[in-house]
Amino acid sequence: MPTPHIEAQNGEFAKVVLMPGDPKRAEWIAKTYLKDAKLISSVRGILAFTGKAPDGSLVSVMASGMGMPSIGIYCHELFTSYGVEAIIRIGTMGTYQPNVHLKDVILAEGACTDSNWMGQHNLYGGTYSAIADFSLLSSAARIAHEAKIPYHVGNILSADVFYDYRPEAWKKWANLGVLGVEMESYALYAEAALLKKRALTICTVSDSFVDGSKQLSSKERQEGLSQMVELAILVAESYNECLAK
Repeated sequence: MPTPHIEAQNGEFAKVVLMPGDPKRAEWIAKTYLKDAKLISSVRGILAFTGKAPDGSLVSVMASGMGMPSIGIYCHELFTSYGVEAIIRIGTMGTYQPNVHLKDVILAEGACTDSNWMGQHNLYGGTYSAIADFSLLSSAARIAHEAKIPYHVGNILSADVFYDYRPEAWKKWANLGVLGVEMESYALYAEAALLKKRALTICTVSDSFVDGSKQLSSKERQEGLSQMVELAILVAESYNECLAK
C-alpha cells in the first residue's frame, strides 16, 4: 500500500530495484534500458518506474535523493511495504586513491561513515561495519571482469557533508585504503542488514581528490554512467534468475 513517500500500489515494484540519486537519471534509465517502463510513483518529484530488463525479467528503478536521511526513507519503505528484496544503488563518487581513475567502476564491499546513523540503535559505544550483500557483490565482480570493465572492490566513505571545511580530512580515509566518497551507501547497507534484505552500491568515479583538476566532462560522464547502469542491470537479471530457481 502507499506510504508517506511512495504512492505505488502493491505489486508494482519488482523484487530488485536500481536506485540512482537523481530523479531525472532514474527516468533516463527506465526509458533507455527497460521495456514497457511504467511510472509508478512521483511523490515529491522522486520518480519510480518498473519495466522489463533485456532478459524479460522485471526490474524497478527509483531515485533516492541525496544523502543518508533520504535514501534511508526510501529503502526502508521499499523493503518493509513493497516486498523489495534487493536494492542496487548506482551513482557517482570521488576517488581518494591514485590508482583509481576517472570512469572506473567501484563495487563497494563496505561503507564507512562520519555520520551518527547507527546512534539510534544504541550499540553501547560500538561501531557497525556496513557491508554489501556478498551474492550481489560477487555477481557484479564476475560480470565486470568478463566484460573487461575497469573496476575496484573495496571500502568507501558515506559522508554527511558535501562541502567539507576540513580540506585535508579525506587523506585520513585514503590512508586507511578507502577508495573514495559518496553520501548514501552506509545507510542503505545498514537498513538492508537490519531488515534481512540485500544491497549493493555500484559507482562510477567522476572526480579525483588526489588531483582536483580531474573530473569527467558531460560526455565522459554519460559514457561512464552507461557502463555502470548496464552492469547493474546484468546483476539485477542474475538476481532475478536466482529467485526464479
